[in-house]
Amino acid sequence: MGFVGLPNVGKSTLTNLLAGANHAEAANYPFCTIDPNMVQAIVPDQKFKYLADTFKPPSVVPAVLKIVDIAGLIRGAAEGAGLGNAFLSHIAAVDAFDSDEVIHVDDSVDPIRDLETIQSELCLKDKEALSKVLEKEKERVRKEKGLARSAEPPISDVFMSAYEKCVKLIESNTPVQTYEDFSMGEVDIIRDFGLITTKPQIYVVNMSKKSFLRKGNVWLPKIQTWVNEHGGGQIIPMSCEFEQEYMDLAEDKEAQKAYIEQCEADVKAMGLTGPGFAVKSVVPRLIRAGRASLCLQSFYTAGPKEVRAWTIMKGTLAPQAAGVIHTDFERGFIKAEVANFDDFKALSGGQPSMAKVKEAGKYRQEGKSYVMQEGDICVFMHNTTTAKKK
Repeated sequence: MGFVGLPNVGKSTLTNLLAGANHAEAANYPFCTIDPNMVQAIVPDQKFKYLADTFKPPSVVPAVLKIVDIAGLIRGAAEGAGLGNAFLSHIAAVDAFDSDEVIHVDDSVDPIRDLETIQSELCLKDKEALSKVLEKEKERVRKEKGLARSAEPPISDVFMSAYEKCVKLIESNTPVQTYEDFSMGEVDIIRDFGLITTKPQIYVVNMSKKSFLRKGNVWLPKIQTWVNEHGGGQIIPMSCEFEQEYMDLAEDKEAQKAYIEQCEADVKAMGLTGPGFAVKSVVPRLIRAGRASLCLQSFYTAGPKEVRAWTIMKGTLAPQAAGVIHTDFERGFIKAEVANFDDFKALSGGQPSMAKVKEAGKYRQEGKSYVMQEGDICVFMHNTTTAKKK
């Protein structure tokens, strides 16, 4: 997941906050910064925490979400202004991106103007990419059919339909991912176009601490209206100012508690009451939202030596999930022994054993066609043999 926005909107601050998220819950996990603009954020996961607390192994390895802090975008980036193509190539390299939209440019604040700037630049870059897509397909077909370079090759109807729809969307400054009437065949083709605007988006609104505590400012309704008019999307209001002050107290839980209590007192002093004005960090929600936008989920392996969360795409079959652990597990897959987390929690009595789950008939054996579910606890059976040397 990557953060996209104009310069000085808080992307680096937010990236650093995510880098420290939940670090205390996995002290023996080898947390690392991949490079100056890429980190891994630990996914907040109560199921994983329960398994780790139950089995108490020497090794615990949580799921992580890779975060990329992409350099600030300016108008004209598609033509090379600022970091230009380097910036846009960084966006192309991530699977989803968050737009950080409360910004300060030219001594003015106008998030709607800057939303338009970001969308326009991304669409311009996709227009450039599309200008090469059709000729590339023609070259592929010529080579496949052995045609001369001067020949006009036959292009499939589904390719032309996908291409023309994308061109129409981009020329109207509309992100491709907002269009809902592509056929499955068109979607498969568009995946190979390499378009930036096919990536899912989350809109992160970085507000002042005061605006965050009172749950709004003058721009938030306008941002909501703009997002609704441009294909919709999830909006997450937050405050880097609040999150940084809260994170700075991470080593002292009592101080963190006192900070939240003071913020809640400030909210009451504004005359704002009720559950809608509860004060808490938005960082866990942001990590979960990014993960959900990428259609990711976890399964677990749990035992006396290690509890680990493994990340897979939704819809992954059991053999491919086994392959995430080791390619031999997929190649020699026999079956998966699976327990649902909720069943384990309800039946195990807090013991690090599947005995009660098995007694209740809730411990299943699944084959190659099993679609993995969020929170599955698995043991994979496999059989691989190394070919004998002749």
